[in-house]
Amino acid sequence: MSDNNGVGTPVTVKCLVWDLDNTLWQGTLLEDGEVSLPDSVREVIVELDARGILQSVASKNDHEPAWSRLEKLGIAEYFVLPQIGWGRKSDSVAQIAEQLKFAHRTIAFIDDQPAERAEVAFHHSEVRCYAAEQVDELLKLPEFDPGTRTVDSARRREMYQAGFRREAERSEFNGPDEEFLRTLELVLGIGRASADDLARVEELTLRTSQMNATGVHYSDETLRGLLADPRHEVLVTTMTDRFGPHGAVGVMLLEKHPSVWHLKLLATSCRVVSFGAGATILNWLADQAARAGVHLAADFRRTDRNRMMEIAYRFAGFDDQACDCRGEISPSGEEIQLLHLEPARQPVSPVIRVEAPELA
Repeated sequence: MSDNNGVGTPVTVKCLVWDLDNTLWQGTLLEDGEVSLPDSVREVIVELDARGILQSVASKNDHEPAWSRLEKLGIAEYFVLPQIGWGRKSDSVAQIAEQLKFAHRTIAFIDDQPAERAEVAFHHSEVRCYAAEQVDELLKLPEFDPGTRTVDSARRREMYQAGFRREAERSEFNGPDEEFLRTLELVLGIGRASADDLARVEELTLRTSQMNATGVHYSDETLRGLLADPRHEVLVTTMTDRFGPHGAVGVMLLEKHPSVWHLKLLATSCRVVSFGAGATILNWLADQAARAGVHLAADFRRTDRNRMMEIAYRFAGFDDQACDCRGEISPSGEEIQLLHLEPARQPVSPVIRVEAPELA
C-alpha cells in the first residue's frame, strides 16, 4: 500500500521522484561502493518514460559519484532535475515540483525508508509516497496509467529537457524578449488532423484548461465523426525550434458556413504562451477567413483559469457579439460569442514562421 490517503479516482502522476540507495538500485553507494540495478526496476523506468511520466531523483548522496553511477547504469538520461545532496527530501521534492510547474498532487515519491516518506508526506500532504518494495506494482496502479499513449507522450521527457536548455539560454540572453524569440527559429505547423492525430488532440483538450477557450472536451469518437464531416475542419498545431520539437501545442475545431466560419474550440498548451502561439494561430485563422471572404466567429466561455486565452482573443481583434454564427441568440452568462472585427494581419507573427494549408 502507498502512504497516500486519497479517495476516489486518483489523479494521474506526472512525475515520479526516486530515492537511490536500496530503492532504485540495490545497495548503499557510499558504503558498498558497488550497487546493482534490478532488471525489473529498469523496466519500470523505461515504461514510465514511454507513458509520458517524468522521473527525477531525491537522494542523500554526494552528487558526482551518484550521477556517475546512474550514467554507468545507462539510465541517467531518464531523470530530469535530479536533486542529489544532503538536504531534506521534502525540499528536493518541492524544488522539482516548482521547476516543473506541477501541482503536488501530480507528484509521487518512492523511498525505502519510512522516515523519509513520512518527512515528505508531513511537509507535502498531496504528494503520494510509496515504499521501495512497491516498485514492481507501480505499472499496474491506475495513477501511473495516463490512458492514451501518443507520440508526444513518448518524447515528453526530451521536450522538457530541451525546454530547460532553452530557458537557460534565455536567462543569459542580453536583449529584448522579441529578439531572443527570433533566435529560436520558431516554426508553427498547422495541419488537418488525421485519425492518428486524434489521441494527441484528445490528450491536449484534457490536459489544457488555462488556454482552452471553451473548456469543452471532445472525445475520440466525436472527433472521428467530425473528420468525416466536410463542414468541419479539425486542425492540429505543432511547434519546433532550434532546440527541438515542442510536440502538439494546439487544436482547433472549425465549422464552415457559407458566410461565417465558426471556431468552436481553440486549445493551446501553456508552455508556448510566452512565444505568442495563441495570437499567431488566431491571426492566421483571421487571415484565412479574410481570404475566403467570410466572417470569423468564435465561441468563448469565461472561467477562473482561462483569462489568458480571453486576452489573446481580444488582442487578436475579437469582440463580443449578441448572435452566434447560425443567427441564434447566444447563451447568456459566461458563454459568449466573439466576432473578429479587425482586418486580417500580415504577417501573422513577427517571430514565428507559419507552415499551414489554405482553408478556402
